[in-house]
Parts: sequence; C-alpha cells; structure tokens
Amino acid sequence: MRAIVVNELGGPEVMVAADRPDPHPGPGQVAVEVAAAGVNFIDIYRRSGVYRVPLPHVPGSEGAGVVTAVGAGVTGFAAGDRVAWADGPGSYAERVAVPAQVLVPVPGGIDLKVAAAAMLQGLTAHYLCRSTFPVTAGTVAVVHAAAGGAGLLLTQMIKHAGGTVVGTTSAPWKAALATQAGADHVTTYEEFPRVVAEVTGGRGADVVFDGVGKATFDASLTTLRPRGMMVLFGGSSGQVPPFDLQRLNSGGSLYVTRPTLAHYIADRAELEWRARELFGWIADGELSVRIGAEYPLADAPRAHQDLASRTTTGKLLLVP
Repeated sequence: MRAIVVNELGGPEVMVAADRPDPHPGPGQVAVEVAAAGVNFIDIYRRSGVYRVPLPHVPGSEGAGVVTAVGAGVTGFAAGDRVAWADGPGSYAERVAVPAQVLVPVPGGIDLKVAAAAMLQGLTAHYLCRSTFPVTAGTVAVVHAAAGGAGLLLTQMIKHAGGTVVGTTSAPWKAALATQAGADHVTTYEEFPRVVAEVTGGRGADVVFDGVGKATFDASLTTLRPRGMMVLFGGSSGQVPPFDLQRLNSGGSLYVTRPTLAHYIADRAELEWRARELFGWIADGELSVRIGAEYPLADAPRAHQDLASRTTTGKLLLVP
C-alpha cells in the first residue's frame, strides 16, 4: 500500500509517499481501507517536533473507512462495517490497523468523508462546550478562528445550547462563513476585546475557546468576566509561553485550562456518547460539516502548508 512517511523532523517537505506493507490487525485491532484521513494541527506538531513521536512514523490520527479484517479478541466490528476514528495512528495511508477501542460506527446516512471530517474537530467541539465549560442559555462565548474546522462546529454547538457567540476571523469571506454557522457577532483579532465589551455591557465573556494560542492568549484574558474561563485547546499561531499566575488574580480570579481530546474520550462509554450526539446532529441536519479541501495522499505536504497558512476554512482531507 501507499502511505506518507516522516523520516526526520522538519517542514512539510519531510513527508514523502512510500510503499509500506499492508497492515494486518493484531489482537484488539481492526484493519480498515481508508476512505479519507483528516489533516490537523496535531499532525504538524508531530511532524515538526513540537510533540515528540518515534521516527520514522506515518502521520495522521483521524479518518474513516471500511473494515477489511478484525484481529483476535475484537467484538462489535466485522468486515464491511463503516467506521471512523479520531485517534488512530498512521492514518495518512491507504490502509491502517486501528485499535478497536477507538473506533465508532458510522451511521448509514452519513458519507464517510463527512465522518472523517467530523471526528477530531467535532468531538473536540463537543467536549469543549459540553464538558470543559458546559454552555447553557445565556452563555457569552468567544470562539477564535470561528471559520476553521473546529470553530464552525463549536459555533453551531454553542448556538444549539442557547449561547451567544463572538467569533473572530482574519478576512471578510471567513466572517461570512462564521455568520452562516450562527455566530452572533463576528469581528477581527484586533477588535474582539472591544466587541466583547460592547456585547456584554462591560461585564466580559463567560468563556473564551482559543485554538490560536500565542497571538490571542493575552488579549483573551482581558475579555473575561470575573471568574470566567480561558480554554486554550490549540496553538495554530504558536505555543503560549509561561506567564505569571497573578494575572489570573488581577483579572478577576480567572480560570485557565489546557484540555486535549484524548482525556475526554479515554472512557469507551464517553467516546460513544460524544460520537452518538455528534452523528445524530449531523444526520438530523442540525450540524453542518464543511470540507474545505480534498487532496490526494501524495499531496500531504501541500495540505500541511495550506493548513499552517491559516488561509483555509473547514476541514482538510487526504483522500487515498
């Protein structure tokens, strides 16, 4: 089979297409023919060395496809089943062996590309607004990068729960997408503190959901109400450097958390609950998944360049 391989840390050019042995599912694993693999910032972090992984490695952790074989001890899945995953190592490939415990079934009415596009960012948006900071009617939330894959899904989920969204984007055409997703107020990264103050009458936002990181973190803290929460779940602009915790005191006894999806789907029942709600909303037409671009597998370097440039919207997919 063909797969993308990283032999050394570096820029997008270190990813090369290569022949690899077909995967055979070991105990507890399922072999899957990949229909589409999601392209995510965590793939960039691993490729560049921000997150350390053994080399060589096949990038990618998200995808969807059709089961071709199951390993010893696997129950609940069989050849021909349609499945998706958010944490299956080596997904930039034509075929992959995935631990059965991370797979979820894809309902018949949902396209496999949509399932691949929804898993990591959809489950992320779900845990952010359902668990990290449970949004309720009246919650005022700032969503940075509101036209990105996670931002568009998170905006829709916050609105579904009755919250108010102040979304940030970097261009008018992105602002239009955020508005279509339901954002109540869309502004720029420079102007969002002023807009939050106007929307809340100076009180401040209840929560900031920030996947941008270094470029937005400081200003985000200033927009929170007393005892508000800063939820830093990514760093597309760079990692946030250490800071003086007294800033949380002076800002009004603020909370800061740095969650990650793995800790919110480690329990099988929790993963199934999140996926069931996610796919249910998609099937009912309550949640729209935007696929921003599709690339052949060999074009993984270009997909990483496009994602890092922050000129894309929605989800980027590799299609073997």
